[in-house]
Amino acid sequence: MLVLAGMASIVGTIGVVAAFVLVKLIALVTNLVWYGTISGSLVSLAQAHRGPWMMIAPPMGGLIVGLMARYGSEKIRGHGIPEAIETILIGQSRIAPRVAVLKPLSSAIAIGTGGPFGAEGPIIMTGGALGSLFAQFFDLSSAERKVLLVSGAVAGMTAIFGTPIAACLLAIELLLFEWKPRSFIPAAVAALVAIAWRPLVFGTAPLFPVAIVLPAQWWTIPLAGGFGVIVGFASIALTLALYRVEDAFHRLPIHWTWWPSLGGLVVGLGGLVEPRALGVGYDVITSTLSGQLAIATLVSILLVKSCIWLVALGSGTSGGVLAPLLIIGGALGALIGLVLPGSPAIWALLGMAAMLGGALRAPLTGAIFAVELTGDLHALPLLLAATVCAFAVSVLLLPRSILTEKIARRGQHITQEYAIDRNQLTRVGEIMVRGVETLAAEMPLAEALARTLSPDARHVAFPVIAKDGTLVGVLDRTQALRSQQEIGGAEKLHDTLATRTTMPDVAHPEDVVARVVDLMIAGDQNLVPVTERATGKLVGIVTRKDLLVVQREAGALERERARFFTRTLRRHAPASASNQHPSAS
Repeated sequence: MLVLAGMASIVGTIGVVAAFVLVKLIALVTNLVWYGTISGSLVSLAQAHRGPWMMIAPPMGGLIVGLMARYGSEKIRGHGIPEAIETILIGQSRIAPRVAVLKPLSSAIAIGTGGPFGAEGPIIMTGGALGSLFAQFFDLSSAERKVLLVSGAVAGMTAIFGTPIAACLLAIELLLFEWKPRSFIPAAVAALVAIAWRPLVFGTAPLFPVAIVLPAQWWTIPLAGGFGVIVGFASIALTLALYRVEDAFHRLPIHWTWWPSLGGLVVGLGGLVEPRALGVGYDVITSTLSGQLAIATLVSILLVKSCIWLVALGSGTSGGVLAPLLIIGGALGALIGLVLPGSPAIWALLGMAAMLGGALRAPLTGAIFAVELTGDLHALPLLLAATVCAFAVSVLLLPRSILTEKIARRGQHITQEYAIDRNQLTRVGEIMVRGVETLAAEMPLAEALARTLSPDARHVAFPVIAKDGTLVGVLDRTQALRSQQEIGGAEKLHDTLATRTTMPDVAHPEDVVARVVDLMIAGDQNLVPVTERATGKLVGIVTRKDLLVVQREAGALERERARFFTRTLRRHAPASASNQHPSAS
């Protein structure tokens, strides 16, 4: 863990550099394409000229990205996070060097020519690629490479948004698929290194500094929960629409190289209607949170941004999901907030967070992300209520999120539910078989072979014990057959064990079952003897069949319901009630 944390500090610095380069590339392409200037400062496309060029630039950018994906690496297609997840789970956390180069370049071209994306998805993939490349210079396991890959992704996200805690939560909820100190601490180190470098690169202020007035009444929390339910349904609609669009592209009779260019045509049409919907749109988020946008503008941004983002992303171009989801969720929240108490800005903020909670299924990331983006801690309870309710709606109504659905369509089932391994809790003494049938070490070999190879034998292997009850070895059927063919039957059993087998690994009653699993895998054993630690005497065995007991008990904890406290209502009538006069009653 400490070695990985030291490596993560280096990866964190690399991630900041990657984020800086990506932002400057996006700004450079944006300024050059739309305003004819060479500058590294991010600019809004709200003032972009609505003319023929708006129908040319996005398709041109899509065409370049399509060609880069076809002749460079197909891994640059999409929004980055599913590709990072897939690399972690089935790619042994190994990313090719060309992905680290082509992903930021293709994303800068796609976003700079008007693509309605944010930089966070590309930087997560780029930072992850650089972390993976760094790890591949060392003798590390796949699990250790994963830690450095995620550290690079966390550092890149922290550098872009200035949200180290949300980046760490994103790693836990979406990327690591575990919560171990070995994984979490290096990722946190990378985030802290990135946030330490950020003032020198991007400044210290929150990305969207706003002042929000919160309603003080108690009922605002359940109201925020109900609001989260509405946004949760909206996140489901976006997820379903995205993959309907993707299915439509797959039905086209042309190669996928040309799809991003077709998506660019739709982006250009959307830009003619509402130029603010093009590009990263950070200025739109700031205007939404500050309440500067009129109702008609909010409606226009919501509809146009949703349409062009769905089509562009479904076409397979390179871009992110966080910023578009923030814009869509914020516009929806601001519109709903017009009929709710309090400032529409608070509902815009809740809409942003709830959209992340529902679409990405990362409720904690969504809540903390909104707080760190705005610097307003007072909204945290309402943010938690909204994100959790949106998350609950999404989980109940959709089998997968907007991220994992993409991976599932490639044949990989992804679950984001973490649980304790019951093998780490259960002791060997709880599942071992006692009263084991054994073989005496002094037994003639012929007799031992006959018992081992008998059709009525209870086990495929038999522990061999000395006179004092200590274990001296194990005789299985394979060894018995070999011994039957190679030597005579006059020998003693312990002589055969001493010359032709080795002492098997053993477990002890107080060990956890996970140790038995490791021993079986390492030694390819069907049976693990259980001995007393102090004396070495055999007290039981564990077979592969016995391991199923742990899984059965874990299932019973989930399925079997019982009531331990009951209340019986009884009517106590007087014993002589039947002899009483009605009037007396």
